[in-house]
Amino acid sequence: MELINNTPNVPAAVGPYSQAVKQGGLLFCSGQIPIDPAAGKIVATDVEGQANQVLANIRALLTAQGLTMSDVIKATVFLTSMADFPKINPLYEAAFEGHKPARSTVAVAGLPLGALIEIEVIAALG
Repeated sequence: MELINNTPNVPAAVGPYSQAVKQGGLLFCSGQIPIDPAAGKIVATDVEGQANQVLANIRALLTAQGLTMSDVIKATVFLTSMADFPKINPLYEAAFEGHKPARSTVAVAGLPLGALIEIEVIAALG
């Protein structure tokens, strides 16, 4: 097992966990919230802006491991309001450029730092 930490262009973990873990041909990515890595905080206030930042963070994490969004095999989306579901779907679809990994979406009572959305992914290595 290889722990991935301090990946360039991805926000640092906000707790005692790794950004990702490589194990058995898979990359398990911790949930990404919409922290802008340059600012070090959540900048966007609407779910669309936050979703775009989350997807950019996921892309950067995958890129640092030599992967793309097409390597993702499973995604889990956490929303603080299911009313935002139709708002994020087009952004999610565009980010994956036609690739459709398995996905679950759940509503949660709250997310770290007051985020409106968090997404975690599992990607296949090579």
